[in-house]
Amino acid sequence: MIVRLGSGAAVAVAAMLAFTGVGVATGVFSAAHAAETAAVADPNRLFADSKLWVGDRISVEVVGSGPDVIFVPGLSSSRTTWKRTAERLRGHYRLHLVQVAGFAGEPVRGNATAPVVEPTAEAIDAYIVANKLAPATYVGHSLGGTMGLYLVQKHPEHYRKVMLVDSLPFFGVLQGGPSATSESLRPQVDKMRAQMSGGGKMPPAMMKGMAQGMAKSAEGQAEIETAGNRSTGQVVANAMAEDTLLDLRPGLPAMTTPITLVYPFDPGMGVPEAQWDGLYKGQFAPLKTTTLVRVDDSRHFVMFDQPVKFDAALDAFLAK
Repeated sequence: MIVRLGSGAAVAVAAMLAFTGVGVATGVFSAAHAAETAAVADPNRLFADSKLWVGDRISVEVVGSGPDVIFVPGLSSSRTTWKRTAERLRGHYRLHLVQVAGFAGEPVRGNATAPVVEPTAEAIDAYIVANKLAPATYVGHSLGGTMGLYLVQKHPEHYRKVMLVDSLPFFGVLQGGPSATSESLRPQVDKMRAQMSGGGKMPPAMMKGMAQGMAKSAEGQAEIETAGNRSTGQVVANAMAEDTLLDLRPGLPAMTTPITLVYPFDPGMGVPEAQWDGLYKGQFAPLKTTTLVRVDDSRHFVMFDQPVKFDAALDAFLAK
């Protein structure tokens, strides 16, 4: 099923590739995985009255009361991606706001070397299990969504439902076209990883241009720039390469967990409407439990560009 909200705009393929933009619970935080550190100085902490759980691959800020929801941001992104959402929902839900180590000023810790994506996803799952959140309600943006799909395929019993915000089962098609495979892309991805790893920080002008491709709102662009400039290059390079090569399409037909995909459309980015819709429909066609929600006049960061429409899609997902 496809639901449309509003009119007009698509995220650029190049911007998605370059910035694959990768929620709190019942029970007690498990000392087996990390310690509760309520007073830790955290660069991405959002609320003074929250609790903070710090692990090797992730930290989790917990705020609010009610049913538990996990929120995971994308590549180079901060949990600030969800700040407005958390302010709105914390009176009705307990929110687990994940931050990936090495992104947006978070210390690198266990993500200092590759691999990054799958171990980080498994760390999120371990947090869910340790804190008795399963079956969990999970919301992930871009890379955060990719990790959600991975976890549903690996641990389906741990997830009640998942909302993906502009994620694909195989991002490699954006770089190599519909016939691309992980193996066909590996040489150029390895080259990209090496270049990114040795290049230090992205020049400010380039980061600004990338942010403008990822969001239309000035506030969103500023947030993307800030998070990207504070991220650790090696972690970003490894995560981007792994995300590009991770092909989750073969596991789609066997999935039974309800999936909601929220994706943007912006004709100003130069991708024809039919082609853009076809990309998402085609990749998710084997998954029969998917609801597609298109948010128009938005780019990759839908929650920044169209907050009201994003809220409506999220509320509908949570109410199911």
